[in-house]
Amino acid sequence: MKIYYNRYLKNISRKLRSSSTLSEILLWNELKSSKMMGYQFMRQKPIGRYIVDFYCSKLKLVIEIDGETHYGMDEKDKK
Repeated sequence: MKIYYNRYLKNISRKLRSSSTLSEILLWNELKSSKMMGYQFMRQKPIGRYIVDFYCSKLKLVIEIDGETHYGMDEKDKK
């Protein structure tokens, strides 16, 4: 499965990185600098039509931290 980077969401993802929730900051402190078993994670990664909270390309793993920023989103984003 191919993961597509969406360059049109780059500016939005930068804004999201600068306005992270406490939960995202705490998890990022554990994931950054390859602390998690040597795997590299990226924050607010544009993939397709979405911006995911955390992404590890080697594992093809997406981590989403749900919270009040997801209120009002459509059903497919809540899953």
